[in-house]
Amino acid sequence: MMLEGCKSAKERWGGVSDLIDGWLNERQNMLVLYCSMTGADPQGDDSRPLQEKLRNFCQLLVDYVSAGHFEIYEQLEQEAVEFGDKDALASSQQLFKAIQKNTGACLDFNDSCETLGNIAELQATLSMIGETLEERFSLEDQLIAMLHNSHKDEAGEYAVG
Repeated sequence: MMLEGCKSAKERWGGVSDLIDGWLNERQNMLVLYCSMTGADPQGDDSRPLQEKLRNFCQLLVDYVSAGHFEIYEQLEQEAVEFGDKDALASSQQLFKAIQKNTGACLDFNDSCETLGNIAELQATLSMIGETLEERFSLEDQLIAMLHNSHKDEAGEYAVG
């Protein structure tokens, strides 16, 4: 379900800019690995040990979250500033607050991975991060729609990138 949403987001905003394309590719890679760890992708061919997958997933998660905060969101905000879109900038502040809270949950997950003691604990934690990511992707998609897609018609093309 999340993987389909990721593909849908790529279809909506793919080609917008190399930066967003790369970020959405990171999102998809992270989700593929998540599905491999949870068994949600029975056709998956990733036979690495679970601990290795988890370590790689945590690295992808931190990289993805960091790229969002330090590259993507700034670019989107700058685009809205350049277009003088004060309404979108004001509305986006609520999304930024929700994403910031979500970031805390993602970083907490990353920190907790080193101390997970058993499979049941890991499964519960993976389930929680799955819900956290689903919420995050929804918030990010709303942010892109609000701060980027609204300027598509005005520019005749996409302004970011």
